[in-house]
Amino acid sequence: MPKITVLIVDDQELVRQGVRAFLDALDNIEVVAEASSGKEAIYLAEQH
Repeated sequence: MPKITVLIVDDQELVRQGVRAFLDALDNIEVVAEASSGKEAIYLAEQH
């Protein structure tokens, strides 16, 4: 099964960390980046 790539976006770092910890425990999910704003998320999405 191919991995699902994920970009986590939330303005609160603690929330991003929690979501990342949850997703990192899953074998078929790869977190490629984290962003704290929509603008940053768009930039990072274009890079991946």
